[in-house]
Amino acid sequence: MDKTFKEESTSVSRREFFKRTASVSAVAAASILAPGTLLADDPNIMHHTKWGTSLGDECNYNPYGLPSKYEHNVVRRTSALMSSAGDMHAAISMTPLHEQQGIITPSGLHFTRTHNGVAHIDPNKFRLMIHGLVEKPIVLTLEQLKRYPSETKILFLECPSNGAAEWKGPQFGSLQFVRGMMSCSEWTGVRLSVILEDLGLKPTAKWMLAEGSDGSEMSRTLPVEKVLDDCMLVYAQNGEALRDEQGYPVRLMAPGWEANLCVKWLKRLEFGDKPWYAKEETSKYTALTASGKAIQHFYALETNSVITSPCPEKPWTDLKVGDLVEIEGLAWSGHGTVRGVDLSFDGGKNWIEASLKGLVLPKAWTRFSYMYKYEGKPLLLQSRSYDDSDNVQPTVNQEKAVVGVEGVYHRNAIHTWAVDAKGEVTNVQIRS
Repeated sequence: MDKTFKEESTSVSRREFFKRTASVSAVAAASILAPGTLLADDPNIMHHTKWGTSLGDECNYNPYGLPSKYEHNVVRRTSALMSSAGDMHAAISMTPLHEQQGIITPSGLHFTRTHNGVAHIDPNKFRLMIHGLVEKPIVLTLEQLKRYPSETKILFLECPSNGAAEWKGPQFGSLQFVRGMMSCSEWTGVRLSVILEDLGLKPTAKWMLAEGSDGSEMSRTLPVEKVLDDCMLVYAQNGEALRDEQGYPVRLMAPGWEANLCVKWLKRLEFGDKPWYAKEETSKYTALTASGKAIQHFYALETNSVITSPCPEKPWTDLKVGDLVEIEGLAWSGHGTVRGVDLSFDGGKNWIEASLKGLVLPKAWTRFSYMYKYEGKPLLLQSRSYDDSDNVQPTVNQEKAVVGVEGVYHRNAIHTWAVDAKGEVTNVQIRS
């Protein structure tokens, strides 16, 4: 090391050091950070902080960890519009997508749908009956179920009415309420095909009824082909036992299909030769088409996407013209793996390709990203996803041509955020 520099460096004050390095750092960061964000006199740099000069809490101060107190606003929210006559026993809580990082939703923020409130099941009294067109009907305890070989998958769950309020036009002014009826988690359990290999499925078995043990006894019918393909009985989420609101101790998982099919608080699986036509697949979860006929038993969730930044909760009001900013969002498909995402800044007239980042998995959330040079002009921001089954996210009018104008399920049309010249973001709809 040069002697002159060494002697000088030992006498340079803390304040002088930051004044010198700030100008150098600012050049390197100018393409990302707004002017003035690097201040040599920032008291948070120049002075010791309270937490840096005192003992912290003992490591076991909270046996079950909690988020930082400064993240108190990162919570699920409910809406009377999404409940039955304002009764929060039959309601939905929405995931704060604008606060999500990566593709795993923390268990405590996972969206929740209940039909008769959250059930609290004693795991020692849990029983799962599997009967009907099987060679060896059985009743399993939780301990017996866990003796089967387990597997773990990252999968999204989405209510088929996610975005339902938008079918007539924008109803909400936040991302959380526009698309928050979905989440993505790591799930652990047993493949149903493994259990059925033990029990023996009769050739006449074509359908399975899954029934919950909560007060609503929520039930749905699934075709045997799906059951044998990838359905799971899951008992863990994100490395721990299921939460009560996620169906503790066991729920059904039908990857990529309507979350309503993933029956919680599971108590019974019955196999038969025809659908059961339960309430949730007759009076609900059907789609009235333009011809007047309803689509029934359409399960897989279509390719979809939404921009999570910017959004109404995360506007661009702190940006200056010339700043680089990341446009980011989520894409997903119940038909397979997201292959790509396009972005439009003018409401769908022109498109450019975004980058996929992080894990790209089948039937899981996929992150997309694009670095944009902020120009301070109005934009109509859209994202359009496509998957490895050659499905492309449709426009509003293309969607209506298939599922009509009355249905609230499986609405995956391209969504639009309007960004004004000041960077404020609002929810709009373009019906092209």
